[in-house]
Amino acid sequence: MSAATLGAPAAAAPAREGRIGLRANLRHIGALARRNLLQIKADPESMFDAVIMPIIFILLFTYVFGGSMAGKGHEKEYLNYLVPGLMAMQGMNIAMAVGTGVNDDFKKGVMDRFRTMPIARSSVLVAKIVVEIGRMLVATAILLGMGFALGLSITTTPLHLLAAVALSVAFGASLMWVFILLGLSLKTPQAVQGIAMLVLMPLQFGSSIFAPTAKMPGWLEGFTKYNPLSNLADAARHLMRGGPVAHSVWMTLAWAVAITVVTAPLAVSKFRKKT
Repeated sequence: MSAATLGAPAAAAPAREGRIGLRANLRHIGALARRNLLQIKADPESMFDAVIMPIIFILLFTYVFGGSMAGKGHEKEYLNYLVPGLMAMQGMNIAMAVGTGVNDDFKKGVMDRFRTMPIARSSVLVAKIVVEIGRMLVATAILLGMGFALGLSITTTPLHLLAAVALSVAFGASLMWVFILLGLSLKTPQAVQGIAMLVLMPLQFGSSIFAPTAKMPGWLEGFTKYNPLSNLADAARHLMRGGPVAHSVWMTLAWAVAITVVTAPLAVSKFRKKT
């Protein structure tokens, strides 16, 4: 059999993608999402960042920085400020795992199996995002549960709380496309993680996640105003504790849409070229 014959299925797959209907595409996404869930079941340690890290973060920052920020004995006041910010931060941390996972799948040859299948290339990536959104919801539930156990209080309504969670998930999902693109562009999972940390650290600590921006130096305060994490943290905080929400919510949604519109097509195109 010739090399051209062996390569025919790979070349034919993109052509068939255009004839795949919405119903079939959704079916493919469901099957691939189930595969990813089975991978998590086989490797429970992959849930460490979603299950354990929220607990570590909330305990660490509340009791290490809470006294300094709100005064000794007033850690609960800082807790109410912190938890909405941590909801924003953990979305970025979980999104980073998507990029390393995609890169690792190529290293292990998993993507070679999809190459000859008559499935939409985008369904592979969308299925990963669907599962990671599920992990994000688990992490958020654990974070809020731990927060309530430590004294977190919501002064608005449960619907406002759900809106804060939905906003965090929407923004986190948009970031997943960024890290998928990194995972497809860089050579190793370690490189993806290293570049991601270079981006994450300034965004996380140069924001209103951990501390009010009013006490920051002027140049840093200016940066935080345009930092999407500040908008997300402030929006979640006002939804849960009360305050003006319109500007922060709309800015967060605008960032989420812009990030998705720019990076999703690039990620899908890069994935098609690699498969």
